[in-house]
Amino acid sequence: MKYINELREGDITRDIYLCKQVQSLVAKTGKNYLSITLQDKTGVLDAKVWDVTSGGIEDFEALDYIYVEGEVTVFQGTLQLKCRRIRKCREEEVDQSDYLPFSRFDIEAMYKKLLEYISEVKEPHLKKLLEGFFVEDEEFVKIFKKHSAAKSVHHGFVGGLLEHTLSVCSLCKKFSEQYSLLNKDLLITAALCHDIGKTKELSDLPANDYTDDGNLLGHIVIGYEMVGERIAKIEGFPHALGSMLRHCILAHHGEYEFGSPKKPAIAEAIALHFADNLDAKMETMRELLESADYNAEWLGFQRLFESNMRKTVYKED
Repeated sequence: MKYINELREGDITRDIYLCKQVQSLVAKTGKNYLSITLQDKTGVLDAKVWDVTSGGIEDFEALDYIYVEGEVTVFQGTLQLKCRRIRKCREEEVDQSDYLPFSRFDIEAMYKKLLEYISEVKEPHLKKLLEGFFVEDEEFVKIFKKHSAAKSVHHGFVGGLLEHTLSVCSLCKKFSEQYSLLNKDLLITAALCHDIGKTKELSDLPANDYTDDGNLLGHIVIGYEMVGERIAKIEGFPHALGSMLRHCILAHHGEYEFGSPKKPAIAEAIALHFADNLDAKMETMRELLESADYNAEWLGFQRLFESNMRKTVYKED
C-alpha cells in the first residue's frame, strides 16, 4: 500500500482508503460530481469523481472502506486524486491499523504512566475519585485509552486523549514543583480529569465527530457532570475540595470566548489552563510541521496562532 503522505503529482494509485466524507455537488457547468475526503493513518486526501455516471463508480457511503483507482493531480497547490474507479471493500480486505491515525507512543506504556500519576496523589478523596475512573471503571478505561482529544485541531488520533492528558499532567507536576503555592494533589487530579468529557463529546474513530451531547453541552460541561456524579458517591468528600476541582474543569479553557463557563479563580485553575493551552499549541505546531512541504519555510497564516508561521531554520549567511 502507498500511503497518502507518500503520494506525488502524477502517481497512479490503486489502493484502499477510508472514505471520511463524501458529497454530491454541482459544478458551474451544471454537471454533478462527487467530492470525497480519503483517509489513511498518515493523513487525508481530497478526491473528485467528475464522471458520476461512469460504470466504474459503484455505490459507497461515508465511513466505508473503498478501493480507488485514480491519478494524483495538483489543484491550487494541493494534491487531489482524480478517481476513475471506486468500489466498496469487503471486511476481510481491510486492516484498520492502516487507516486510523495512532499516537506515536505506546498506549499501554502511556496508561501505565497515568497510573503512576494517580499513585502520587495523597489526598484520599481525590485518590478514590481517580481510581473510580481510571482503575475500577473498565468500560471508561477502554474508551479513554483509544479516544482522540479533538475532531481536528490537536491530538485527533487513537490514543490522542491519553497522550494529551499525560502531557498536561507532566506540565502540571513541574508547575507544582516550581510554585509552592500550588496544591499538587488538586492540580494533578484536575489535569487527569480536565478532558474526560471528550469520551462523550466525540464519537469513536473513524467517525470522530460530535455526538448530540457534544453539540448541546460540550466536553467541559460533560466532564463537570461526570466528576460531580463521582464525587456524590464518595462518602465524606469535602465540599470545598469538590467545588475547586470542578471549577478547574469549568475554567480550563481560560476565557469565555474559548468555551469556559468560568474564568480561572484559583491558582490551580490558572496552572491547568496554561498547561492545557501549551500542550495543545505545541502538538498543533508539531502536526503542522510534519504535514508541511519539505522545502517550505513559511507555512502560511494559522488561525490558532493568529500568525503566519515559519519553520525554525537556520542558514549561514
